Amino acid sequence: MNISDLKDRLHPKLYSLLSKEFSELRPSQKKAVAAGLLEQKNLLVCTPTASGKTLVGEIACMDSIYKSRGKAVYIVPLKALANEKYDDFRKKYTDIRVALAIGDIDSKDAFLENFDLVICTSEKLDSLIRHRSPWIRHISTVVVDEIHLLNDPSRGPTLEILITILKKLLKNMQFIGLSATIGNPKELAEWLSAELVIDSWRPIDLHQGIYLDGEVEFYNIKKEVK
Repeated sequence: MNISDLKDRLHPKLYSLLSKEFSELRPSQKKAVAAGLLEQKNLLVCTPTASGKTLVGEIACMDSIYKSRGKAVYIVPLKALANEKYDDFRKKYTDIRVALAIGDIDSKDAFLENFDLVICTSEKLDSLIRHRSPWIRHISTVVVDEIHLLNDPSRGPTLEILITILKKLLKNMQFIGLSATIGNPKELAEWLSAELVIDSWRPIDLHQGIYLDGEVEFYNIKKEVK
């Protein structure tokens, strides 16, 4: 599938930006479109690292914002990653108001009412909901990156509670979960009421082997490492 096939389905501004970056969608992106990405369906995307799943969340957020359906929230597990995503979105979408919310967890951060896209950690968004920040009700799209951290003993409970609350508060939101490592994708997709998108394609081959004395011995090939 070429990006040109989506010209009439994406907002013109979003299409213009994306078509300058690439011409063809990657396998996981094609599957996400087929599963209802542009029809605001919930998706759980399970594909290898660097396979293009981040763009699925990006399209969901930006198409929703450009089409005035509401705010978008992009949840990441680490503050460093939040800063990285914040910089990326600000540079790419100069006409969109992007906010970074990773600080004080005892504040309503009322100023976020004025932004279209909020990049945050799960702990921060959980705090904003508990402080009854009024702008929460305007969220139309939620993306959770590294959603497999639901299984993390320290961070998983907060993320699980957060998703549960969001599902109750925002009945019409589009939810996008992204991960490269989920052990029970079918069960998680069912809990999220999401379409499951699974693909094994990766941009480069992945081999396993053992390094010893300047040589890597793979299962089926040998390669000298200098």
